[in-house]
Amino acid sequence: LGTNDLSSSIPTEIGLMTNLQKLSLVSNHLSGSILPIVGNLPNLEVIYIDENDLSSSIPTEIGLMANLKILIVSDNKLSSS
Repeated sequence: LGTNDLSSSIPTEIGLMTNLQKLSLVSNHLSGSILPIVGNLPNLEVIYIDENDLSSSIPTEIGLMANLKILIVSDNKLSSS
């Protein structure tokens, strides 16, 4: 879903996609925070959410994802905690 001019926030329903292996929301206009529920997706290996307007910090749950190999979050408004 990258480069589709999407706006709003990342929908909570994404947490129901338990077989998802790659999440690409790059180059949209997404705002709000990265949802902690993303960390509950057991098969997720790749997250591309760069070039958006996301704020807050990266949820701790993402750091605990056993299968995550690539996380790209550059060009957002993220903060460290």
